[in-house]
Amino acid sequence: MAHRIGRRKNVKKGFQFTLMVVGASGLGRTTFINTLCDADVVPKRECDEPEMAHVEEAIKIKPYTVELDEDGVKISLTVVDTPGFGDMIDNEYCFQEILGYLERQYDDILSEESRIKRNPRFRDNRVHALLYFITPTGHSLREIDIELMKRLSPRINVIPVVGKADTFTPQELADFKKRVMEDIEHHNIPIYNFPYDPEEDDEETIDENSELRSLLPFALIGCEEEIMVNGRKVRGRQYPWGIVEVDNTQHCDFAKLRFALLSSHLQDLKEITHDYLYENYRTEKLSRSAENLSD
Repeated sequence: MAHRIGRRKNVKKGFQFTLMVVGASGLGRTTFINTLCDADVVPKRECDEPEMAHVEEAIKIKPYTVELDEDGVKISLTVVDTPGFGDMIDNEYCFQEILGYLERQYDDILSEESRIKRNPRFRDNRVHALLYFITPTGHSLREIDIELMKRLSPRINVIPVVGKADTFTPQELADFKKRVMEDIEHHNIPIYNFPYDPEEDDEETIDENSELRSLLPFALIGCEEEIMVNGRKVRGRQYPWGIVEVDNTQHCDFAKLRFALLSSHLQDLKEITHDYLYENYRTEKLSRSAENLSD
């Protein structure tokens, strides 16, 4: 009963949720973020000097916060963008920067917890989920994909997605998804796979999570423009062969992923972050401190 009362309070005052988006340039990260928030949150990259367009830039970590209203529930959503990821020949610096950012948020919480007097205005900036944009090669995971997901999954809920999924035919997409999931299983990468317990959870939860699990990696198509289809405005792209609608679940997985992140699985992602990922980090950090003191 106490858990239900706590949840009702949360709904009343709203939620805070932080999502990191990682992927190489050109996979539609910026468009996805703006489509997710239904607003121009991240400015599009423009290069004033064409001769400089090919110059590789180091990764930057940029948080953007937007206030959303999801069916009457207020969500303070922070999206952490990572422009520059995967653009270098050696991406070791990228891995270290992202991991360092995630761990700094944990360190801030650890420091706050150890204070005698807590700061009432302290903001918890821990990142609850990471969407990793896989390049739609049509083959399988690349080394950089495997390395990034393996390194970051002990610190964050990793959810793989396929950017620009409209470059595939439906059969090509299904085959690519299957190969990606086989690679993830082969390399023992512990992604967030919408977990459920057949013995503990109710039938509705099991069915919902099974369906979301079957969609992994989520096929995404981003588009901020609206076009007219049968007398109604939709977000989508017009091609010579037809129209792709962003919010149509027959065309891509955007709508189902958005609902999972901002509604049905928001609380689960936050709880796993706090109860499991953060606790593991905290235990490791305090154990190392204790070892250093004993030395």
